Amino acid sequence: MQCAALSLAGVGLFFAGRFFWAGALIYWLVLCLGLVDRFTLMLHCTSHRPLFARRHARLNRIIPWLLAPFFGQTPETYFAHHVGMHHQEENLAGDLSTTMRYRRDSLGAWLRYWGRFMTLGIVDLSRYLARRRRRKLLRRVLVGEGLYLLAVLALLLFDPAATLVVFLAPLVLIRTLMMMGNWAQHAFVSPDRPEDPYRASLTCINTRYNRRCFNDGYHVVHHLTPRCHWTEHPERFERTLPEYGRHDAIVLEGLDFFQVWVLLVTHRWRRLARAFVQLPGAPARSEAEVIALLRGRVGPILGREAAPRARAGEHPTVEAGESPA
Repeated sequence: MQCAALSLAGVGLFFAGRFFWAGALIYWLVLCLGLVDRFTLMLHCTSHRPLFARRHARLNRIIPWLLAPFFGQTPETYFAHHVGMHHQEENLAGDLSTTMRYRRDSLGAWLRYWGRFMTLGIVDLSRYLARRRRRKLLRRVLVGEGLYLLAVLALLLFDPAATLVVFLAPLVLIRTLMMMGNWAQHAFVSPDRPEDPYRASLTCINTRYNRRCFNDGYHVVHHLTPRCHWTEHPERFERTLPEYGRHDAIVLEGLDFFQVWVLLVTHRWRRLARAFVQLPGAPARSEAEVIALLRGRVGPILGREAAPRARAGEHPTVEAGESPA
């Protein structure tokens, strides 16, 4: 409801007249400080677990089609990229957003990663879906992107300033934030076992971000069981803590993914080491040994074609027209 209210305010900016820039400033403050992170993770949760039951399935289009463009998301693309591609490839060589081939403590490497996604992301996703013969999902992406582009072009003719504030700037912002988030979520990848979710995903606990954004910090849990409800993530993490230790997973306390991204590209290793959680069953490490572990998991990993680990009870594919349920 809050996101819908802000979307209506965005529509109002097209008719704000001489009050436009004052309204635009307030609009952006509410968007950036209040809702954009929560909307993105709401979209994430409802992509994995549709909000409305099958008999009301059409209502599930409200979030990706009516609200998403106001929050920098084009219709259907997030679902196709995240559920239809990322969770099928698990950050391995076939993943369009894989971090493995990059040095994950390098700002220059991240800028190349970001640039590829911003310029060729839709092309790469379309080619991936065509190659995998996911024709219905490909059609949904092309229709969603095409209609979004036509609508934005028409609105640019009507009011360029409002279109920039309400649609284009959020598009650049959120795609940048997603690339920062995914980079940190899969920054510390074991070169020996990049297919192991415990060794390829980062867990962030006890952060404000988790409280605001549906426990998104429990990224290992999410990759092990993508349809696990967000309210169950902390309990599942604590219940399986010995497994995290046995797999020598990396858990950071008091940091979120965006803080981790900043610390990585600025080489703040001691700050990262202070947040490192010593897990039961994992080797006891000094600060220097923790730093060595972290630095040993951010180097590029080339030539690894390991297949994603099968997950019992999880959907092997998500075809267009189907929910992931």
